[in-house]
Amino acid sequence: MSIRISFVLLTMVANTALAGKADVEQVIVHANENGSWTFQVTVRHADEGWEHYADRWEILSEKGKILSTRILAHPHVNEQPFTRNLSGTTIPENTTSITIRAHDKVHGYGGKTVTLPWPPRTKR
Repeated sequence: MSIRISFVLLTMVANTALAGKADVEQVIVHANENGSWTFQVTVRHADEGWEHYADRWEILSEKGKILSTRILAHPHVNEQPFTRNLSGTTIPENTTSITIRAHDKVHGYGGKTVTLPWPPRTKR
């Protein structure tokens, strides 16, 4: 009996781990007229439902301070990767780079991040 229970528990843990960590795949930044910024971030995570999904992404300064957070209010099981916007973000002067990271309800942080020089370079 104990072998069967152990096997079931190991299978449940293995299935939960299959989704992996949330990865940031792409970041597009737009300047707003009022001096704030809009971030368009694409995240990939093998969302499994309400118990295991990518639940937010954050913009951090080079010193690790959270500058802004986009809450993801529901799983995106059938929409991978998915892109969400966050408008009205202000970035402090003297910031030289920012990092965008994603978070999921089971693994927390640790997936692929994107780091950008700041301010963003314009195309010529």
